[in-house]
Amino acid sequence: MCQQQVAHDTGGEILFYLSVGPELYESIIQNIGAIQPNKGPRRWCSAESNPAARQRIIVEKPFGRDLQSAEHLNRVLGRVFDDDDVFRIDHYLGKETVQNLLVFRFANLLFEPLWNRLYIDHVQITAAETVGVGNRAAYYDSAGAMRDMIQSHLLQLMAVVAMEPPNSFRASDLRSEQRHVLEAVRPIALDEVPRLAVRAQYTRAQIDGAVVPGYREEPGVPANSSCDTFAALKIFIDNWRWEGVPFFLRTGKCMRRKLTQFVINFKPAPHLFRNVDGGEIRPSPNRLVVNVQPDEGISLRFEGKVPGLGLHIQSAVLDFDYRQQFKAEPFEAYATLLLDAIRGNQSLYKDRHEIEAAWRIVMPVLDYWQGHPGQGLAPYPAGSWGPAAADELIKPHGPWRNPETTVSRTEPAAPPDFDLPA
Repeated sequence: MCQQQVAHDTGGEILFYLSVGPELYESIIQNIGAIQPNKGPRRWCSAESNPAARQRIIVEKPFGRDLQSAEHLNRVLGRVFDDDDVFRIDHYLGKETVQNLLVFRFANLLFEPLWNRLYIDHVQITAAETVGVGNRAAYYDSAGAMRDMIQSHLLQLMAVVAMEPPNSFRASDLRSEQRHVLEAVRPIALDEVPRLAVRAQYTRAQIDGAVVPGYREEPGVPANSSCDTFAALKIFIDNWRWEGVPFFLRTGKCMRRKLTQFVINFKPAPHLFRNVDGGEIRPSPNRLVVNVQPDEGISLRFEGKVPGLGLHIQSAVLDFDYRQQFKAEPFEAYATLLLDAIRGNQSLYKDRHEIEAAWRIVMPVLDYWQGHPGQGLAPYPAGSWGPAAADELIKPHGPWRNPETTVSRTEPAAPPDFDLPA
């Protein structure tokens, strides 16, 4: 390492990137500390947030397997790196449309006054994949959808949706407000898990003329596996803005469509109109949809009068298409995040407190499922929108927003996540 520094004139400015199996994290970090201690006088000429830094490290997910292991990994990192030099990556936070949501909320006076419990009925956050587990059973069967997606991605997306306006867009202010959201989530008691969480596994189905195997038929998956390939969670944020508003998070493999989106469902109009014939006119509630991927953009459903005699109301949609509006392709999330790490900007990275707060939220669910293997594990056909149990979870407020357009199973594969070694 020292020879490379001399040869390339890096002056000791090194960015380590742990895109390896999580079982290797601790030994690599310890060896970095043993070879060249990171503590002491430092510099990183291009840094923004910490111009004294000389060595930094990016840590991929999974960041721990549970709260205890995440806390341990944070302590290991703290012995070698200052916390300002640790970049805990979540590539979802690097997506342009997630960043655009911050601007949408805080740069437009039209929406922010409505962004609270007085006007919003519930919020849906979905991350659906059309692919199955493939050749990643060795990792995935010990993780499952709750660990792999909800703890590490969807809770962070929820924090962006629910955060208070920050004092600035500096990393410290952004991350502080997002952490406050996660810390305000109402704890889930063990006996509440069956009522607030759903787990399921995809089963064999025929899609586009091809047979898609069920999860237990995939290579390397145990025949009696109780791993969740679909998970849904209902949570509440106990603070002034969101008290009583349920947030519904769901994710799954072998779903009907590849999709990541937020759906803000507003409360219905408080008054029913009456037509000239005395019949009631019930407008549909307004709905705001933020598509993170694909078809990046924002749509707003509102009510309008149908042309013609009489008063007939029908929903209309205003669409903002990211590519069409700006005549540009969104940046690849990893490109943005890696450049930010080089610049020393942690705005789109999670701090240790966010990681641990997210684990605290899901641990009761994981503990209950571990203590009741297979209980409540519902089947859902590959190519569907998930199990009926998820529909029941949201039924008092729902249904889920399930776009009907089916994406072919031969769709081009998305760039592979760096966080899941095969």
